[in-house]
Amino acid sequence: MKRIKTDVLVIGAGSGGLSVAAGASQMGANVVLLEGHNMGGDCLNYGCVPSKALIASGKAAYAQNHSAPFGVADVAPTVDYAAAKDHVNNVIATIAPVDSQERFEGFGIEVIREFGRFISDTEVQAGDNIITARRIVVATGSSPLVPPIDGVDTVPYLTNETLWELRDKPEHLLVIGGGPIGLEMAQAHARLGAKVTVLEGAKALGKDDPELAAVVLDNLRAEGIEIIEDTFVSRIEKSGDQITVHAQDERSFTGSHLLIAAGRVSNTDELNLDAAGIETTKTGIKVDDGMRTTNRRVYAIGDVAGGLQFTHMAGYHAGVIIRSMLFGLPSKAKTSHIPWATFTDPELAQAGLTEAQARDAHGDKLEVVRFEYEHNDRAIAERKTTGLIKVMVVKGRPVGASIAGYQAGELINLWSLVLANNLKMSQVAAMVSPYPTIGEVNKRAVGAYFGPRLFKSDLVKRVVGLVQRFIP
Repeated sequence: MKRIKTDVLVIGAGSGGLSVAAGASQMGANVVLLEGHNMGGDCLNYGCVPSKALIASGKAAYAQNHSAPFGVADVAPTVDYAAAKDHVNNVIATIAPVDSQERFEGFGIEVIREFGRFISDTEVQAGDNIITARRIVVATGSSPLVPPIDGVDTVPYLTNETLWELRDKPEHLLVIGGGPIGLEMAQAHARLGAKVTVLEGAKALGKDDPELAAVVLDNLRAEGIEIIEDTFVSRIEKSGDQITVHAQDERSFTGSHLLIAAGRVSNTDELNLDAAGIETTKTGIKVDDGMRTTNRRVYAIGDVAGGLQFTHMAGYHAGVIIRSMLFGLPSKAKTSHIPWATFTDPELAQAGLTEAQARDAHGDKLEVVRFEYEHNDRAIAERKTTGLIKVMVVKGRPVGASIAGYQAGELINLWSLVLANNLKMSQVAAMVSPYPTIGEVNKRAVGAYFGPRLFKSDLVKRVVGLVQRFIP
C-alpha cells in the first residue's frame, strides 16, 4: 500500500469536487482527487450537457416544421437519430478537456482514478493507496433511482445514464416520471419523431408553481405528448419487442422503449461511512448548514448531501466550504436564492419562494405581481408569447420569482442576484433593459408593482397638481 498525506482529499470529480479541488490547489493547499469513473461526473457525461444537446437537436427539427408564421415554408424534417447522438457526443467531447485529468494535474493536484472508501475517520483507501487528509470532501453525486416495480428487472429500460448509448430512435417512448428529466427528454424525443407517453404518480412538474407548470404542460400536450398524472405504476412486462407498463387503476400502456426518470438517489453505498463516524439521512449524508458531516473533518457537497440536486448547487457548496476549509472562516449554505430551470419549450424557472410557499410564510403581507409575455415586443416578434412571470414581494423586497416562457432560464438569473443581495424592488426598477429584449419581462414585472402606486394614487396626483400649479 502506498501512503499519501495531504491537506485536502476530494472524493468525486463532478461539478462540486472539481470546483473544490481547483480552488484549494490554486490557493496553496495540497490536494488529492479521487475518481473511479468519468471525470466531469454526471452533469458532463449523462446529465446537463448531453440532455441540452439533444434538446437542441429537437428544437432544430421542430423549427423546420413550424416556420410558416415567419414567411418560411414548413418542411418535414428528416431526422437521423444516430447523428443527433453524434452531436451529443461531440458536445461532451468539446467540454470534456475542461474537466480532464490532465488539466487538474496541471494545477498540481494528484488525481487517482480509483473509488474511495473510508477506513477510519481520517483515512480513505483508493485502490492501492491509503490517503490521510486534514480535510476530506465527499462529492460523489447521485444516480438514477429505479423504483422496485414488479417486473422492472425483467425488461430493458433506459435511465439518464444509458439513454445516450441508444442509436435507434424509439418508435414509442414510455417515460416513468414527470419531473424535469422526464419531460425534457419526452419533448426532445417527440420533436425528433417518436411517440411519447409520460406516466407520473402525482403531478407533473410538481415542485414548481402549478399555474406556471400548467403553461409548460399545456404546450407539451399540444405537441402531441401524452402526459398522464396521478397514475402509479404497478407492474412492467415485456412481450416480443414491446414493453407494457401496467397502472394500479388497471390501465396499461405499451411502447417500444422505457425511460425511467423517477428521481435520484445519493451515492453513499460504497463509501463505508460508518468507519468515519458519518451519519446519513433518507436523502443523503447528514450535514450542518456549513456542509460539515458528523465527522468534523469531513464535508459533503452536491447531490450526495441531499437537498437541491443541481450542478450549480454543487458549485455553490464548493465556494461555501472553501471559505471554511482554507481560511477558517464561518460559512453557511443558503437556499433562498438558488434558482433552477427546466429546459422544456417553454422553459420553467424558479428562484426563492413560490406563490404558495410565500403565502404560507408571509400571509397577507405578500403581494404577487404578474406580467404576461404577450405584452413583450420581442416575444411578439419571435412569436414566443406564451408565458408569464410572477414575483412575490413582501414590504418592497422580492422573496421569490417564478417564470414560465421563452428564455425563462436566462431571466431567472436576475432574481437570484436580487434574492442573494436582499435587494428592493426600487433597486431593480433602476435597471435599464435594452429594447426590444426578452429581458424587459423582468423590468415590466417591476413596473407592474409600482404602477398602481404611481398611477392610482390620489396623493401622487395631488402632489403633481400642486407642483404644476405653483412651481414655475
